[in-house]
Amino acid sequence: MSDQETGGDTGGTPNLPEYSVSEIAAAVKRAVEDNFGYVRIRGEVSGFLAARSGHLYFSLKDDRAVIDSVVWRGTAGKLRFKPEDGLEVICTGKLSTYAPRSRYQLVVDAMEPAGIGALMALLEERRQKLSAEGLFAEERKKSLPYLPRVIGVVTSPTGAVIRDILHRLRDRFPSRVLLWPVLVQGKGAAEQVAAAIRGFNALDENSTIPRPDLLIVARGGGSIEDLWAFNEEVVARAVAESEIPLISAVGHETDTTLIDFVSDRRAPTPTAAAEIAVPVRSELVAGNQDLERRLGLAAQRLLAERRRDLDGLSRGLRGPRELLALARQRLDEGADRLHRALLTFGAEKRNGLTAIAARLRPRLVLEAIEGGDRSLRDFDGRQLRAVQGRLNEHRLRLGAQGKLLDSLSFERVLERGYAMVRHRDGGVVMAAAAAGPGSPLAIRFHDGEVAVTVDDGAADSSAKVKPAPAKARKKTKAKSDPGGQGPQGSLF
Repeated sequence: MSDQETGGDTGGTPNLPEYSVSEIAAAVKRAVEDNFGYVRIRGEVSGFLAARSGHLYFSLKDDRAVIDSVVWRGTAGKLRFKPEDGLEVICTGKLSTYAPRSRYQLVVDAMEPAGIGALMALLEERRQKLSAEGLFAEERKKSLPYLPRVIGVVTSPTGAVIRDILHRLRDRFPSRVLLWPVLVQGKGAAEQVAAAIRGFNALDENSTIPRPDLLIVARGGGSIEDLWAFNEEVVARAVAESEIPLISAVGHETDTTLIDFVSDRRAPTPTAAAEIAVPVRSELVAGNQDLERRLGLAAQRLLAERRRDLDGLSRGLRGPRELLALARQRLDEGADRLHRALLTFGAEKRNGLTAIAARLRPRLVLEAIEGGDRSLRDFDGRQLRAVQGRLNEHRLRLGAQGKLLDSLSFERVLERGYAMVRHRDGGVVMAAAAAGPGSPLAIRFHDGEVAVTVDDGAADSSAKVKPAPAKARKKTKAKSDPGGQGPQGSLF
């Protein structure tokens, strides 16, 4: 039977071994790892992704090829900077394969920027972005307080920076310092610095920790990679949002980071930041003393000048006697003119009356006088009659009121058969409960008064009364009241 009859050509390799997909993938993995081991690869970061697990995934590429790369979580925490798309880096690691996707990848153990130029390019890009947003504008920068009571410092608690700041503050003007400890380089440093700045701003008057009047963000010198945390955008935005004035003191005088552009004041060193924050106390005291001396001298000169001016003005003024003499003279002249005017006015009026009297007839004058007398007598008679009529009217009204009052008096009530009970001290008994057993009482009738004592054996609210001994009884005769308006007492 020919090959065509048997179903085709076997390729001449009927004895090749058969492998599974997993076996081939494992063999490729061993071949790649055994042949390459550790390698250093230079390329541009592309497609960077930070997974929730903490692993970092990205690709290294150049103009002709791409290699997938991964940084495990343990290694990612040791990186001195955070990779970003477009950044050129040098990665050290080993090649391996990822069988589920049939891809090979670089497992990165270390990473560093490909050169200062790449980091500077990234820094310049961020600087232009933040500048376009107005974070570097001079008009938004706040003035520093002259004498801050509390100074907040954001730096490492173990470095020499905090010691230098405290020493300088103690020498110049001792102030209260609050330290917020943070990492100043490596992973998480930027986030901690930003959180510290926002934490200080979140304090208020109700907080147990006082709110600082001034902030200092400080770190010692280092390479651009060491200072990279202060070039992160999160730190720059936290500084821009700070309501508390902030001094940046990162690195040495030649070092420049993004925080220097955003802060309200840049200090070349942490020690210089302390010098900017507070004045020298001894110089301040000496300055105040000098100002006090100059103020005293200026006040003395001013008083001397004012005294000379006052003396010059006083010489041109008239004396009090002279001023009063002129006023007195004017008063005398006015009084003399007034006297003469009154005499002249009186003479004129007198002459006018004389002329009028001469023209009047004596009889008419007498008739007018007699008529006035009769009118006056008539008016007096009418007035007297009116007063007498009013008196009689009030007398009748008063008599009627007196009779009514006499008819309503308690003596007239007693004459109708009633009696009035009172204590012997004079108080009226208004109810039976007010007369306790053994109480001495007096009962008054219309023709006299009887002294009694309440029976001790009274069993109910109605008190039983027994007469007092004969010698204690007293009768009084009702006195007549000729006028009908005798003394009246209250019925109650």
